[in-house]
Amino acid sequence: MLTQNTASSATTTSLDGRVAIVTGSTSGIGLGIARALAAAGADVVLNGLGDPDAIEATRAELAESSAGRITYNCANLLDAADAAALVTDTITDFGKVDILVNNAGIQFVSPIEDFPIDKWNAIQALNLGASFHSSRAAFGAMKAAGWGRIINLASVHGLIASPFKSAYVAAKHGVIGLTKTIALEGAQFGVTCNAVCPGYVWTPLVEGQIEDTAKARGISREEVINNVLLAAQPSKRFVTVEELGAVTLFLCSEGAASITGVALPVDGGWTGQ
Repeated sequence: MLTQNTASSATTTSLDGRVAIVTGSTSGIGLGIARALAAAGADVVLNGLGDPDAIEATRAELAESSAGRITYNCANLLDAADAAALVTDTITDFGKVDILVNNAGIQFVSPIEDFPIDKWNAIQALNLGASFHSSRAAFGAMKAAGWGRIINLASVHGLIASPFKSAYVAAKHGVIGLTKTIALEGAQFGVTCNAVCPGYVWTPLVEGQIEDTAKARGISREEVINNVLLAAQPSKRFVTVEELGAVTLFLCSEGAASITGVALPVDGGWTGQ
């Protein structure tokens, strides 16, 4: 059970009338970001994997507490055409897209000499390729409207490397390069593009990883948290999805209009070392 204290996502930023897509938003980080945007009044298109009934329950819950319209699109972002269609379908349904949060991603850990080629290809396709295809589909409409926010969820591993994560590190470094390029192309048209780079984030998936690691290594839960997962995170606390939602919301605000091309660490000091 998750027990870490979480930060409030309360904000005065209003996104009334804005249309947002958040990929990988049926759980974890993406859902936290979707909640923040919905709470600010945006129309939000959810996307991701999961049990259809659970996804509908999440969509209905967000809709009930938000002034905006909340929908779900089942696009498979491993497919380039689907990644683009997620955006074009949104423009057809809502008339525009103002905010695109590219969050969907997968991970696999292996020594490079044994790294499965299919895992490499899938990680590049989802973590990097889908960000390109969806951004490509959204950019023209944002440019024509004179306003847009593209926010790519990278990682501290877009800034530094760790062993046995060759595909993930390569993809996330690529995401930051893509972010900078889009930022330069959008700078004169009111379109910003930034990357958010979290360290270890407190999610149900991490909770499961803690328990599995404790059993596998024969150590306590606290030892897993402090000596394994948070060994490189000086704050010795997990980033919360609420914090990432608040950061994303700020980057969507008018106060962030001149912030573009940035890779912003949200990592408890990890990359400050």
